[in-house]
Amino acid sequence: MNRTHLATLVLLFSSTLWGLVWIPLKALEARGMHGLLLIALCYSAMAIVISPLAWRHRDYVFTHPLPLLGIFLVGGVANICFSLAMIYGEVVRVMVLFYLLPVWGALGGKFILGERTNIWRWLGVALAIMGAFILLGGFDILAMPPSWLDLLALLAGIFFAITIMLFRAVKTLPVSVKLNSLFLGGALISAVALLVGAGGEKGEFPSLTIILWTLLYALTWLLLANIGSQWAMTQLPAGRTSILMVMELVAAVLSAIWIGGEILTPQVVIGGLLIVSATAVEIWQGVTS
Repeated sequence: MNRTHLATLVLLFSSTLWGLVWIPLKALEARGMHGLLLIALCYSAMAIVISPLAWRHRDYVFTHPLPLLGIFLVGGVANICFSLAMIYGEVVRVMVLFYLLPVWGALGGKFILGERTNIWRWLGVALAIMGAFILLGGFDILAMPPSWLDLLALLAGIFFAITIMLFRAVKTLPVSVKLNSLFLGGALISAVALLVGAGGEKGEFPSLTIILWTLLYALTWLLLANIGSQWAMTQLPAGRTSILMVMELVAAVLSAIWIGGEILTPQVVIGGLLIVSATAVEIWQGVTS
């Protein structure tokens, strides 16, 4: 098996893990491991595990401080928003709103990276915006604003798109260094938010058994998903990467219907199809370019 085939399989596997991540998150939350504490423990554990690898390349911290600080802040917030939305929200709705990435990718590419944006990418932006408008209630959005979970899903997509740009901007940095910044951001920002009571989380502290299950999830499922996706994306063309990463959306939607018992309303179906169409346009642009 050559490196391209291996990277393809790894990305399919890691994208599936990301799409199914709601299952352990909701299970742990239901057993007393609430939102911000769950996130802080998971990202702290992963940061501790990967820190020895990153330490070997510590000189990069001094040569590339701003990109790594950006990954720390933006990537940390992206993971926190995504995790909270998945824990407390409807999986299908969260994932579809998160996949407004074509909008943020096109706008960021034009106004931050200075990339040329052709009419097809603007078509993708228009489709994604129409899909989000329908998904969030159409004209009813003027009378009833989106929920905080909708906003978290949208913010997760925006910050994740910026994180991808930051990762692309420092391709020469070892993956371990970038992931370490990402994990530290998720750990420290969620810990600070927890300490100041940002999540409003109260109740009994989780049992030792639940804490151990949380750490096991972090150091197997979540760590594999992160390392697998980041390594594979450095080995594959952008167009193929985009196609394979849609497996995350497919896995999330199918599992939420079959396992989670979620029901697809016409509003979600129409809005979702428009956003998926926007993603397809973005993928096609990546392949043809």
